Parts: sequence; structure tokens; C-alpha cells
Amino acid sequence: MAAEIVNPRSDSTTGLDADVAADAGAESGAGPDSGPDAPFDPAFALHRGGKMAIRATVPVRDADDLSLAYTPGVAKVCSAIAEQPELVHDYTWKSQVVAVVTDGTAVLGLGDIGPEASLPVMEGKAILFKQFGGVDAVPIALATTDADEIVETVVRLAPSFGGINLEDISAPRCFEIERRLQERLDIPVFHDDQHGTAVVTLAALRNAARLTERPLGALRAVISGAGAAGVAIARILIEAGIGDVAVCDRKGVVSADRDDLTDIKREVAGFTNKAGLTGSLEDALAGADVFIGVSGGTVPEAAVASMAKNSLIFAMANPTPEIHPDVAHKYAAVVATGRSDYPNQINNVLAFPGIFAGALQVRASRITEGMKLAAAEALAAVVADELAADRVIPSPFDERVAPAVTAAVAAAARADGVARR
Repeated sequence: MAAEIVNPRSDSTTGLDADVAADAGAESGAGPDSGPDAPFDPAFALHRGGKMAIRATVPVRDADDLSLAYTPGVAKVCSAIAEQPELVHDYTWKSQVVAVVTDGTAVLGLGDIGPEASLPVMEGKAILFKQFGGVDAVPIALATTDADEIVETVVRLAPSFGGINLEDISAPRCFEIERRLQERLDIPVFHDDQHGTAVVTLAALRNAARLTERPLGALRAVISGAGAAGVAIARILIEAGIGDVAVCDRKGVVSADRDDLTDIKREVAGFTNKAGLTGSLEDALAGADVFIGVSGGTVPEAAVASMAKNSLIFAMANPTPEIHPDVAHKYAAVVATGRSDYPNQINNVLAFPGIFAGALQVRASRITEGMKLAAAEALAAVVADELAADRVIPSPFDERVAPAVTAAVAAAARADGVARR
């Protein structure tokens, strides 16, 4: 079903002028180079005027409503919050809203396209928060790529929000920015490109291991990609108890004997690769149980064939998986991608709405490793009784997902001592 356009652009043209503009193709939904003969493009039609809006939750119908919603009534609430700052959570939207912050340097598969061009994605992220988690979100695209400036700007914006979702910020700056914000703020700071991907990957891998009757501790995984997602996936797999995991970048296995590693990769080398593998990605895949791709590129079929029997292949690059599903199915027991047109889509939307909903529900001061692990376990459990090779992860439209993740994250926040109610 086509999406209903509920927020059409308000143009300055009216009456006959608007009709003329429409006849010329300006309102046809075609792209920016449209003309009277341009084909209709539903993507441009959907995005015209933006994908979201702010609406009031209280009426302002008359003078009495106005005096309560604004002056003089609002002054009482402001004074109470000034005396007891914690009341801000009860009498404003703070505990229900997340800032979706980007600098536009790593937008989807488009790369560094800048803050303005990133806004359609940030709006999309915001409506996914609302649709799948009931969480309000505000897109904020910053006109700076300097880590110090990003941190200082977000710290100054933070009083208005209950959480910060960092989005599409390139590595390795994203690691530093997240760490520094977590140190300075007492609200959840979550880089979805890292942790959302990691949570959903772990959930799918848990179920794939169950389906093939193996514990996580018996699996050796190889991750192609040492950026934000690859590093976060390696961390959560180690936390979850996987047998071993090796991370590969363009130069091969990230190992302690290399002298060209960044600080982050040196840290990764310290907690991964217990087997002491060296060499290329293809070398690492020989005998491996799991392939996880978050890098792009193409893995040769011969390397895929060298993996262990009943291998698990999660080739998640978009739009072109590192291993085409047709090739992967020749050798693997379970195949997952990042695409919506194949089964087992590893999609961050399965994680971040429920994670933030759970964190906001208990006014968590941060998102812990325990909360991420709980989210992955809850997500896996949604389809645990329905497992099949093409169903190791639920659909984003499965209505059980967000409530399960929300409840698990809230409980884990209490267990980890970061809940404030």
C-alpha cells in the first residue's frame, strides 16, 4: 500500500499560480529535474514537505486554555522545576524525547554528504522511533565535523532531551564522540550504527545457533569490517560468550602483530582473535562457522566454500551483500542480509526504538552492556518457538518486538543500577 502523504508542502503559490505550477510538474512528485513529461517518483512525492511535524498534546481553544498552557500558568511549573530540577521529567516532554544527532559524514551507503543532505534520513529515523517505539525524536544535523564542537554542542542541547541517538557519524570519530558524551551526560547516549546493529546481529546469531543445535561458545566468527558496526558486533559477541571472533579490515585480520593499527583497532586486537589468526579475510574464513559482513566488497566463492559445515552467513552490506544470497545458500545453513527483499533482514529498527523506550521508561542514566545483551535476548525470544532457516529474526512489523525489548531493557537497567525510577 502506498504511504499516505499527511504533511504536503505549503507552497507560496496559490490559486491559478498553483495550478500552473502543478501543470508544469512542480507538484507532480517527480524529481528535482522534473518537467511535464517526467515520470512520477514516489520517493520525492513522499518526502515533499518533510516526513514529520510537531503537534500539541493539549488544547488551546480559548483564553482559559491559553492561560494554562502558557502565561501565567506555565510560570508555576517553571518555578517548581527551578526549585526541584527532577520535576522536569514529569512536567515536560524531556523523558519522552530523543535527539537524533548527525554530522552527515557517514549517511547510509552515501558517505559524507553533509548535514542538509542527511536530513531525510534523520527524519526517517525519528518517525521510526515513534512508529515502532512510541518515542518522540527530533532530527538535529550539525554543521561541523569537529569532535570537540559536536560534543560541546550536544552537551548544551542535552537539557531538552531524555536521550541522545548518534547517527551516521564516521569512524573513528564516532567512538570518541560517544565516549565523551557518555562521560559528561547523565542521560542515555547511544550510537545506533554501532550498538543497534550489534544487538540485532547477536539476536539473529543466537537463534541461528539454536536452529543448528550449537552453543555460541562453540562458534568461531569472522567479521568483515572494522568500522563502527564491526567493532560493536565484536564487543557484544565476546560479551555474549562466543567461542572466538576475528575482525578483518582492508589489510586483513586485525591482529596484535600489525604495526599499522589505529587505537581502536589495537584495542580490538586485544580482546579478539584468540586463535592468533593472521593474513587475509579469505585466510580467516577457512573453517570458520560464522561470517558477518559490514564492509561491502565481495567475498570470493572459494572462501565461502572453505567455511565449516552448516556455516552461518550474515552478509549485511547494502545494497549489495558481500556474499550474494544465491552463493551463500550453497554452503550455509542460515543466511541473513541487510535487505528487506530477502529473509532474515538484520535491521536496526528492531532494536533502537525499544532500547530507548525501555531506557526512558525508567529514566536510565546510561545504556549498559547488560541492557544491550538483554535487548538481544528479548529480540531473539520473540521468534524462538518459530525458528526456521528463513526466520531467525522477527519482522520489524511484528507487534511483539518493541514491547519485549522495552521490558527487557527496563529490567536490565534496574538490575544494573542505572534506573532512576
